[in-house]
Amino acid sequence: MAHPLSGANLGTLAKVVGRSGLPSKPLSATAIGLAALARWPFSTAERLVMESRLPAAADLSAPVFILGHWRSGTTHLYNIMCKGEAWGFVPPVATGLPWDLFGLARVFNSVLERALPEHRYIDNIPVTPDSPQEDEIAVANMSDLSFYHGIYFPRTFADHIRRGLFFDGCSDDEIDKWKERFTYLLRKLYMYQDDKPLLIKNPVYTGRVALLREMFPQAKFIHIHRNPYEVFASMRNFYAKLLNQFALQNYEHVDIDETILSVYDRMMHTLERDMAGLPEDVYLEMRYDELDHRPMESVERIYSTLALPDFDMARPKFETYLASVESFKKNKFAYSDEAAAKVESRWRYFVDKWGYERPGNTQDTSNEAGESEGIANDRGAKT
Repeated sequence: MAHPLSGANLGTLAKVVGRSGLPSKPLSATAIGLAALARWPFSTAERLVMESRLPAAADLSAPVFILGHWRSGTTHLYNIMCKGEAWGFVPPVATGLPWDLFGLARVFNSVLERALPEHRYIDNIPVTPDSPQEDEIAVANMSDLSFYHGIYFPRTFADHIRRGLFFDGCSDDEIDKWKERFTYLLRKLYMYQDDKPLLIKNPVYTGRVALLREMFPQAKFIHIHRNPYEVFASMRNFYAKLLNQFALQNYEHVDIDETILSVYDRMMHTLERDMAGLPEDVYLEMRYDELDHRPMESVERIYSTLALPDFDMARPKFETYLASVESFKKNKFAYSDEAAAKVESRWRYFVDKWGYERPGNTQDTSNEAGESEGIANDRGAKT
């Protein structure tokens, strides 16, 4: 698995390359292409065999979606809640090999587990074979509509961001194909996780509540938000690290700051529109600092408000996990006036709405139980 796209199907690769141009890293591109070609007969056989065995989309238990912009605490909440055995989740193997979950993934499971990185690329959160993952890398291996293709093929970065996050310029047929692939992934995950209700965490879905409710009318949603100043600082680090690690083309032209600012603004306004009028037992909103300082109370409130089952049974596992992450160091960020001014210029509405304040020159902050660093100094718009 030389690259996350090594788990893609040939059709997805052809569409993305056709839109973005050839990679400028021939060795990586060759490894990705050969992996997809070698897997093709097995992936095809798995789909043919499993299609009749998988549950229909209508038979899935209603999923619960954890929403929130990247670096807002979604991973920390996901890690806590998945300790409750009532939930199915997205394991690492499903993100890398979504087409091969019941075939090659099981044959080579021990090899794949040894190949997992010790920590996530963007922070110090450990990765283990049972670490819950967001499903967007899996989606990018199944569809050309994913913002990750902007990370992989940054020559057309802005186009992939618009299409992969907001479906801008996409035809109805393209959106229907994304729905079919996404539903296929959930059907496989549901069966793989012993028919447990799925708990799905993906920041992308923060801007798709209306669409998800159309697809899964009984779904429930948890939105976690964090001080926008801290989100902006951490997102600079997020894009810089992912582009450095996974870009198959030059990315010097990418305007990271503008991407962060415009995506956050649009995503949060879309969420505000989509969640308007939803009852509290369907949609719950919470602050990251609430989860950080009073985690058990926060999780109990989620279970109580959304009427989720088995909190008391899961409490000891929640407590054990929370005790295990208490030793993570909390980082210090240096906020430049330039960075803070950008946040105040573009995100003032949400700063005021949620009652956040501009941090001082340096401030101890909790970063998803172990974020390795934050970059909020004045680095200019392009990184």
